[in-house]
Amino acid sequence: MYDAGGIWYADLMLLMPDHLHALVAVDGAASLSKIISDFKRATSKFGRIRWQRNFFDHRLRHDESLEEKALYIRNNPLRAGLVQNEEDWPYVLDRTAIEMAVR
Repeated sequence: MYDAGGIWYADLMLLMPDHLHALVAVDGAASLSKIISDFKRATSKFGRIRWQRNFFDHRLRHDESLEEKALYIRNNPLRAGLVQNEEDWPYVLDRTAIEMAVR
């Protein structure tokens, strides 16, 4: 899903109790810091979320697998002991799963 301005595209977002994981594609001309800042401002206002000041990002390199990173993110609640099965975690937005559901 694109944001309203078409600047970033979310493939996967997974909310943990104290942080958020996301796989997003960003327009090459866009500022990642500004995108994150705008996202935090909007979710703070509408969702009353209190974010930490900074963020950690990791850009996928040519030798890294998108599927590997997505699996790491999806397994985060399981590794944290919050669920017994990855599928049981309700706080995930997975674009590929949405696309399959609407076919």
